[in-house]
Amino acid sequence: MSRRIAAKITGVAGYVPPRVLTNAELEKMVDTTNEWIMERVGIRERHIADKGVAASDLAVEAVKNLQAKHPFDLQTVDLIVVGTVTPDMMYPSTACLVQHKLGIENTWGFDVSAGCSGFLYSLNVGTKFIESGQYKRVLVIGSDVNSSMTDFTDRAVCIIFGDGAGAVMLEPAQEGEDGIIDHVAQVEGIGGQYLYMPGGGSLHPASHETVEKKMHYIHQDGKNVFKYAVKKMAEMTERVLEKNKLTGQDVDCFIAHQANRRIITATAERLGMPLEKVIINIDRFGNTTAGTIPLAMQTALEEKKLKEGDLVMLAAVGAGFTSGATLLRWAY
Repeated sequence: MSRRIAAKITGVAGYVPPRVLTNAELEKMVDTTNEWIMERVGIRERHIADKGVAASDLAVEAVKNLQAKHPFDLQTVDLIVVGTVTPDMMYPSTACLVQHKLGIENTWGFDVSAGCSGFLYSLNVGTKFIESGQYKRVLVIGSDVNSSMTDFTDRAVCIIFGDGAGAVMLEPAQEGEDGIIDHVAQVEGIGGQYLYMPGGGSLHPASHETVEKKMHYIHQDGKNVFKYAVKKMAEMTERVLEKNKLTGQDVDCFIAHQANRRIITATAERLGMPLEKVIINIDRFGNTTAGTIPLAMQTALEEKKLKEGDLVMLAAVGAGFTSGATLLRWAY
C-alpha cells in the first residue's frame, strides 16, 4: 500500500508597501478618533500602496522575500495559486502576471476569490495538488490592494483595510510528518448583501453611473459582518478540532484572519485558548484581506511563538460569506 502524501509549509514571508497611514491621519480625513478605532477594531496603522502598485506587485515582493529567507529555484515551482479580491485586472489572472514577472517557466496557476478567506482557501487547494502526488512545489500567495477599492470618505470602511501580501511554499512532507492535517470550509451566499463591491462585474459593468454611485468601492454592513464572523470563526475551528478529537488546549498557536481584534479574542476564549498562543498583528497592518494569515505567520515566527512541531490552527471568515479552518503541524 502506498503511503499517504501530506503537504507541509516549508517557508513563509510577507510584504507590505512602505507608506503608512496612521489613525492620526485618518482623524483629519473622516469623523473618527484613534481611541474609537483602537477600541472597536484594534488597528493603530495600516500600509497603503502607491498609485500604480497592484496586487501582482505585492505578490512578487512577497515571493522574493520568501526566496531570500528560504532559497529555492523558481524554475522548480509547479503551480501558483493566488488568493485575491483585488486582481490587477479582470483577466489575465494575477497568477499569470506573477508568473511572468518572476520569469517562472513550465508552471501554471490561477486565482482564488474568497474574500478574507482567500489565502486559506488557496492553501487548501494547493494542499490537494501536493497530496495528489503530481506536484512537488506549490506557491500559495495571498495579496490584496484594498486601498484601490476603499472610499476614504466612508469611515466605516477606511479605518479597517490595509494593503499587503504573503507567500508560502508547499512541498510534500517527509514520512512521519503530519504537515497539513485537516480543514473545513463553507460558503453561505446570503452574506453577500452585507459585504460586497457591486460595480465592475457583468451585473453592473463600469460606467459613468456606477462610478458616480460609488459602486466600485467596498460596501459593508459592519454589525452583521461582525456578528456572523464571531459566531462562524468559533464554529469552524471547533468543527475541525472535533473531527480530529482535539480541543483548543491542544493547539500551540492560533493564527486567524486579522479583521477585528475582538473577533480573534472572542474565538480564542470560546476555545479555551490563552491569549499568549494567539497571534495578533492587526494593530500594525489592519485588514489586508488575503494577506493577513501569511503576514501573521511571519509575525508568529518573529515573536518566537511558532516553532517546529507546533500544532497550528488557521481560521478565516470573509465576504460571501466564506469561512474555514485548517489544522496543521508546523514543519520548520
